[in-house]
Amino acid sequence: MMALVTGFLASHVGAVRHHRFEVGIGVRAVSSSESETVAAVNGSSSRNGSLLLKEEKKVPFLRVEEKKNKRGEEEEEGLAALWDDGYGRRSVEDYFAAAKEMCKSDGGPPRWFCPLECGPPFKDSPTLLFLPGMDGTGLGLTLHHQALGKAFEVRCLHIPVHDRTPFEGLVKLVGEAVKLECALSPNKPIYLVGDSFGGSLALAVAARNPTVDLVLILANPGDPVKMASVNIDNKLPPAKKIEQLSYNLTALLPCLPELADIIPRDTLLWKLKLLKSAAAYANSRIHAVKAEVLVLASGKDNMLPSINEAQRLMGLLQNCKVRVFKDSGHTLLLEDGIGLLTIIKGTCMYRRSRRHDLVRDFIPPSMTEFRYAMDQVVGSFRSVTGSVFFSTLEDGKITKGLSGVPDEGPVLYVGYHMLLGLELISLTDGFLSEKGIVLRGIAHPELFRPKVESWSSEFSMIDWVKIFGGVPVSASNIFKLLSTKSHVLLYPGGAREALHYKGEAYKLTWPDHPEFVRMAARFGATIVPFGAVGEDDLAELVLDYNDLMKIPIVNDRIRNMNRDSVKFRDETSGEVANQNLTFPVLLPKIPGRFYFLFGKPIKTKGMDKILKDRESANQMYLEIKSEVEHNLNYLIKKREEDPYRNFVDRKMYQIFYPHETDPTPSFKP
Repeated sequence: MMALVTGFLASHVGAVRHHRFEVGIGVRAVSSSESETVAAVNGSSSRNGSLLLKEEKKVPFLRVEEKKNKRGEEEEEGLAALWDDGYGRRSVEDYFAAAKEMCKSDGGPPRWFCPLECGPPFKDSPTLLFLPGMDGTGLGLTLHHQALGKAFEVRCLHIPVHDRTPFEGLVKLVGEAVKLECALSPNKPIYLVGDSFGGSLALAVAARNPTVDLVLILANPGDPVKMASVNIDNKLPPAKKIEQLSYNLTALLPCLPELADIIPRDTLLWKLKLLKSAAAYANSRIHAVKAEVLVLASGKDNMLPSINEAQRLMGLLQNCKVRVFKDSGHTLLLEDGIGLLTIIKGTCMYRRSRRHDLVRDFIPPSMTEFRYAMDQVVGSFRSVTGSVFFSTLEDGKITKGLSGVPDEGPVLYVGYHMLLGLELISLTDGFLSEKGIVLRGIAHPELFRPKVESWSSEFSMIDWVKIFGGVPVSASNIFKLLSTKSHVLLYPGGAREALHYKGEAYKLTWPDHPEFVRMAARFGATIVPFGAVGEDDLAELVLDYNDLMKIPIVNDRIRNMNRDSVKFRDETSGEVANQNLTFPVLLPKIPGRFYFLFGKPIKTKGMDKILKDRESANQMYLEIKSEVEHNLNYLIKKREEDPYRNFVDRKMYQIFYPHETDPTPSFKP
């Protein structure tokens, strides 16, 4: 039988990174038949406060400088699209196995450790301090170590089972670590991830350090004592009450048999007192919290009223977001589903400096995120739309696939925005699947405003837009994207084109003056015009903006919705500046198919004349617009030749020819 334990780098309670040497405990899965034994670590506090480590077997030492040398190259390069985040390799069973091993002969004061699984982060990554729940092991991020280790310097707090440090002592301990990190990297934020009880600890530390740039991630924070006290008779003697409370609290916790091995009875009673202190301390000082806060709440938390607590905190804290995971239980961070790094990215909470920079701080989607989004979020959309891509080679020949699209950036893709932007899912899927390219979509600023938080507290499609590279439209964002050689997706028609009126399908609603040509030429970007058709094969537009404005009450709601919307174009831009928009009413059809055609790439490198001559820039703008219209007309005509344009025909083909390399053929270009 395999006994799985963990590896970590341990340090003194008040030191997160300033020790030159750290103890590396490299531990792997060990068979009981093997002669090797796993090193257990006992700690005790010396006079100078440092942690003494006693070896049962040899424990290798690892110099921090050696670790940095190994990671240096990866720090510089960053991450490629569809990188391996390791999510899914570990499970809650691994957590319990590691926690049991860690707690054997576990003594000494609370201390920090760095999980070896976290690996080397990329350059200028901020520090993340994990504050554990009732178990105190510090292993609550076991499922997320590999992913978080790419974006953060991860440190986890371990509170030994027999430790009796009061809550104020833990607040002081974490506070000292925070101040040290702030002194070492004053321009970077410090992340505190608090699980359950650790959430109260994080709030208390933030309240005592209002001038430190902190970002708090709180998973199901709250007071379990309130839940465990519900069915206790007030007439019972105090000793009986404590006994019943202890039993109820244990019964509420998941995985009871395993957790009982981690938390002995006397420790559990101590934790109860600690929980009371934590809740009272944090609640009395919550008004002093200035940090950014993200609260993660479970919809099926049988231990705490997590959603109610999340809503309470959102009302009390100055800068707070909430995300509800309706199918998750209390141990949110130990359940399969969406990774913690994914949540941080989707809520725009990741940054490496004091200011948010969605270009510089972007982390490409991992393979896990890509598969989850395509399988769980958009579901059957891929099958329903049956998207097919065509591109144009240098010699003008049209070919199936994306081989005509440049591999190297900067590239600016300019095209038609389908109704409701339905083509975005197919574009994201196609470019990542075939080219491994992340399209950095220029999105409407409304998707990034605080009021979006009031639309839904669940992790939604808007969050996934940010995970896959969406940024709000602005000249500075386009400038930064092109300067970093990104592949940028731009729709000159914007929201007006995506929410067009009846009779405007495949009509370009572009500005009257070129907005992007000179910017592209400044960086020598390649411009690729493209067309996308298929919206009329998916749904019929029944009521547009003009129709809805004729309906009483509905028109008032539309006016209110548009009153505070962001206006980033003026009347000189033409009809595209009309932002009095709303979502139309659609009637679904038996699905047809989406078609994309990318025109011949237009290279602007060396075209200095465009930068200086507005007339030359305008001429190129009109040529690009004409090419997009040509691509649309080509696809509208050629799709009539596709024998598998209809969804039913495609399904029948896939049933009769399941092993074909091309799952669904299309027309010949």
